[in-house]
Amino acid sequence: MKVARVTLSDRASSGVYEDRSGPEIERVWTTLGGAEAEWIRVLIPDDFETIVSTLRQLCDEDSCDLIITTGGTGPAPRDVTPEATRAVIQRELPGFGEIMRVRSFEFVKTAILSRSTAGTRGRALIVNMPGNPKAIGECLPLVYPAILEALKHLQE
Repeated sequence: MKVARVTLSDRASSGVYEDRSGPEIERVWTTLGGAEAEWIRVLIPDDFETIVSTLRQLCDEDSCDLIITTGGTGPAPRDVTPEATRAVIQRELPGFGEIMRVRSFEFVKTAILSRSTAGTRGRALIVNMPGNPKAIGECLPLVYPAILEALKHLQE
């Protein structure tokens, strides 16, 4: 299986700080017993056009089965990951974002500010995760069974 993890961060992409969210996706995936994956690692700024072109390339040219984004889902003006994702996907799966917000709200009351979503493009699944590594550890296990089920259906 080919999996891309895309970190969306102006500061991490410019070297202000290290990307910890992308590696956390891989760590949690492996801990969950995730299928053997060929990882594509991408670190880009919070820029709508860059995100759109990156997601399209990962789906259409690189033939990724799964793309997990991290970051850019909050209310700040540069947080455009959900909008870029919606511009790329053909079918939205809003339940992913809904359940992550509900679960995260138990720990952090500001989790309702997240706008994460998910959807499909062709046979690829795109899932927006929070940008906080701790939140990835809480949310990825929660949606992992649904990711596997969606991937199974997309390959039919």
